Amino acid sequence: MAAGVDKHQRRILGVFAHPDDETFCSGGTFAKYAAAGATVRVVSATPGDAGQIRDARMATRRTLGKVRAEELKRACGQLGVEDVVCLGYGDGTLSDGFHHSLVRDVTHNIRKFRPDTVITFGDDGAYGHPDHIAISVATDEAFRLAADVAHFPEQIAEGLAPHAATSLYHSYFPRNHRLLLDQLSHWLAHRDARFHGTAEFAHALMLFADESKALGYTSDHIKVAWYPAGFYMIEQGEPATSLYLILSGRAEVMRENDEGEFSKLNELGPGDFFGEEGLAFNRPRNASVVAMESVSCLVLSPGEPTGFAGRGSTSQYATYAEENSDFELASAATTCIEVIDFIPQKMAAIAAHRTQYPITPDMFPRTMIEELLGKEYYVQVYPAREMETDLRF
Repeated sequence: MAAGVDKHQRRILGVFAHPDDETFCSGGTFAKYAAAGATVRVVSATPGDAGQIRDARMATRRTLGKVRAEELKRACGQLGVEDVVCLGYGDGTLSDGFHHSLVRDVTHNIRKFRPDTVITFGDDGAYGHPDHIAISVATDEAFRLAADVAHFPEQIAEGLAPHAATSLYHSYFPRNHRLLLDQLSHWLAHRDARFHGTAEFAHALMLFADESKALGYTSDHIKVAWYPAGFYMIEQGEPATSLYLILSGRAEVMRENDEGEFSKLNELGPGDFFGEEGLAFNRPRNASVVAMESVSCLVLSPGEPTGFAGRGSTSQYATYAEENSDFELASAATTCIEVIDFIPQKMAAIAAHRTQYPITPDMFPRTMIEELLGKEYYVQVYPAREMETDLRF
C-alpha cells in the first residue's frame, strides 16, 4: 500500500517482545501508515519487568512491569496506535519452553485482529536477544497456522475464524560505519554559541549512543574514561580521533607556541564537549586539554583503542583499531520505509518509555536524528519480493 491509498481499512499487526521494541523497530512505519488511515495493533509478549530502571523516580523493581505496560500505551498513542495488547509473559523467559503458548497467543491475535500485514523481529532478534528471537519464531509459525482450521480449534469454537494475513515482514537493522561522533562534531562546530549540556543531556546521550550502536545505526566505540589531575586528555598537534563530553571534574584548554610556552584559552566543566573542531574540519588538535582535577568523560571513538596507541603528532601507530570489518549494508533489506516526516512522533514515543530512555523529544539535533532514524528497513518474508519503498498488503 502506498501511504495515503486506502482500498479498505488496512490493518497492521506488530508483534514484539518488550515495550519500546515497537518504537525502535517500526515506530515511524506505524505513525506513517496510521496517519494514512491504517489501523495498527501492537502486541508485546512481556511487560518488560526485567528491564533497566534508568529513572528511579518512575518505578521500582516491584512496579516496573506495570509502569512499562503503561509507557507502552503512551508511546503507541504518540504513534497513532490505539490498539495495544500485553500478553504478560515474564521478561527474559520467552525462550524457556513457552513456544507453543506463544504461537497460540499470537495466532489468537491474528485471528481476532485480522491483519493484512504482520511485522516482527528478524531471525537474529536485532542483536541476538533471546526474547526477540523467540517471539520472531513464534510469530512466523502463527502467521502460517492462523489460516488453518485444524490448529487451535478451541479458538474456532470461540468464534474466531481462520485468517490468512497477506504479508509478513521482519524488521531489519543494517550494520554500517556511520559514526555518531561525526554527526555531533559537525553540529557542535557549526553552532553560533558553544553548547553546554546538562547532566540529563549527558545521561540521555550515553543511553542513545548505546542503543544506536546495538541496533546498528552507528558504529562508535563508547566508553566512560577517568583521567587523573595533570593528565593530557588530548595533545596539541595529534590527530583528531575522539569526541569527549565531560561528566565530572574540570579541565583547562592550553595552547603551546613555537617557544614551548603555554597560554590558557579556556576552562571546561561538566556538560562541555571538546575535540569537535578537529573532527569536524579534519585537522590536528589545535590545543591541549589537561585535567585540572580528576575528570570523567563520555568518549566516542571510531573504534576500540589499541594496546599500543602512541601519542603526539609523530606517533607512528594508529590510535584505534577497526572495530568491525564485515558490516552489513541496507541492500540486504527488501523494503525501505521513508519515515523522516514522522521523526517527531518516533522521538515522542521513545521519550514516553521514560524508565528506559529519560530523554525529551527535542533533546538532540534534528539533523542527527533524521540521519539515524529517517529510514526503517524490513525483509519481506512472505511473499518474497524485490526492493520496495512501501509495505505490501
